Amino acid sequence: MAVIRWTDPFRELNALRERMDRAFQETMQRPREEELYAGTWVPPVDIYETSDRLVLKAELPGFDDDDVGLRFEDGILTLEGERKFEKERGDENYHRVERSYGRFTRSFSLPTTVDTDRIAARLEKGVLTVELPKREETKPKQIRIQATSKEPVVDVKKAE
Repeated sequence: MAVIRWTDPFRELNALRERMDRAFQETMQRPREEELYAGTWVPPVDIYETSDRLVLKAELPGFDDDDVGLRFEDGILTLEGERKFEKERGDENYHRVERSYGRFTRSFSLPTTVDTDRIAARLEKGVLTVELPKREETKPKQIRIQATSKEPVVDVKKAE
């Protein structure tokens, strides 16, 4: 009868888990070619507020204003466009493709304080700037406090 040495089952499970983790990490780190064309990218956006407006800035290098759509509907501002993979000649042999391609859509809920009739946008040097002015009635107002006289009020009754 042969003697079989028992190993620690938890050590074997831990080794299996580590191998699975490595396999998943390698799969997730390599961009799959079909993702390049599936619209899996979104441009980075900064949004900040000043006293009289909200400002949205999106990085869109290489885009012309005809390539980008911007619309407002039901309190939602939607930015959309597409970056197409351009092969200039047929003799290129790409060694690496890291830029993202495909359609993108970004949607942002706007607060009710935005004056939607005065939204303005411009695309300059690859940065889309959308200015969202606040409505006048929602802007903070300074209230002037009037000074009262510093003389004490004295109620004098005549003695009879």
